[in-house]
Amino acid sequence: MTKRSGTTSLRVLVAGGGIAGHALAYWLVRAGHRVTVRERYPDLRATGAQIDLRGQGIEAVRRMGLLDTVRGKLVDEAGVAFLDVRGRPRATLMANTSGRGRQSLTSEYEIMRGDLVRILHEATGDDVEYVYGTSVDGFDQDEHEVVAHCSDGSSETYDLLVGADGQGSRLRRALLPDGTDPYWRVGIHMAYWFVPRIASDSNVRDTCMVPGGRQIMRRSHNPAETQVYFVLREDSAQASAIHREPVEKQREFWASRFRDAGWQTERFVDGMRTSPFFYSQEIVQVRADTWSRGRVVLAGDAAHCASPYSGMGTSGGLVGAHVLAGEINRRPDDLPAALAQYETTLRPFTDGIQGEVNPRLLKLAMPMTQRAIDAFLTVTGMATRLRVPDLATRFSKEDRGGAWRLPHYPELRAA
Repeated sequence: MTKRSGTTSLRVLVAGGGIAGHALAYWLVRAGHRVTVRERYPDLRATGAQIDLRGQGIEAVRRMGLLDTVRGKLVDEAGVAFLDVRGRPRATLMANTSGRGRQSLTSEYEIMRGDLVRILHEATGDDVEYVYGTSVDGFDQDEHEVVAHCSDGSSETYDLLVGADGQGSRLRRALLPDGTDPYWRVGIHMAYWFVPRIASDSNVRDTCMVPGGRQIMRRSHNPAETQVYFVLREDSAQASAIHREPVEKQREFWASRFRDAGWQTERFVDGMRTSPFFYSQEIVQVRADTWSRGRVVLAGDAAHCASPYSGMGTSGGLVGAHVLAGEINRRPDDLPAALAQYETTLRPFTDGIQGEVNPRLLKLAMPMTQRAIDAFLTVTGMATRLRVPDLATRFSKEDRGGAWRLPHYPELRAA
């Protein structure tokens, strides 16, 4: 490590060029550290489905000075409609755009993952070194430095190694004791892809529940494209294993599970076969007892994936990057202490957003029988007609991140 204007300048390697990795690199280079980001994809992975910002995540983007840029890329999604199998809306929950209370199922800040990645990437400018097409598969370390072993056979020495390599993190496997299973499963699986948009695809997200614990969602993010989501409630070994199979087998699995689902399933399955983008995943949370060891630390989904159903996955990654950078800059000469304080500060927040996910409530929203679906639609329709969800969100005192406040780090602000 070197000294810069009386402060310590660290050599930092970030494994993973997603949202958390980019946000951390942004803060660290502003504080004078030398940052390299290694991403296993061959170029900037500016793809993915629609995500949102809520609560403390909005504040984290505001502190980056990027909130106006984000606003310029927001997706126009007015709310969520629950449909019957014939495509008729039975209940509609609109977004809370009052600026007060809690965000509804649709956030005031809906954005495509690729657009947010590009915004963060451009904000780092030429100050960050990006290396594409390689991953960090392991490491060795002592009290002075950490040596990262990369998939291209190279080894590089740094002061700090950050695993921001997502839900399936390789670095987390290398950091945690053998046999550790960090995944908390809820028995739900999801696949999503893009199809051509048609005239009936509105700016309201459509959700159709189908017997057998199945759900179909449609949401449109630009004039040409519509996103399709198939969601499945299933505990089978086959469902858990399919996400590691080749893409063609994944597509066959999802087509077979939804073949008789009705509504616009035929259109969506036909579009699946030619979609340039397709992703299949098991819905899990990452719950690790520790996020660091020595000079290696986990960030974002690698440390504390909250799952899409928390509504705070993206916000959690942005908040965690801010806290990690802040604690590093407070104690650059004592990284173990900095990383320990990062965990102490952030864990109450991540525990809170993970606790928002209740498997029992998820299963209520994914009924197994038509009778249960009809009951859900009836109750939800009555509640929306009485404006119960609208009043509940507007007058709620807290958003999904609770009362936890994003710490202020003068070291980051001064930089």
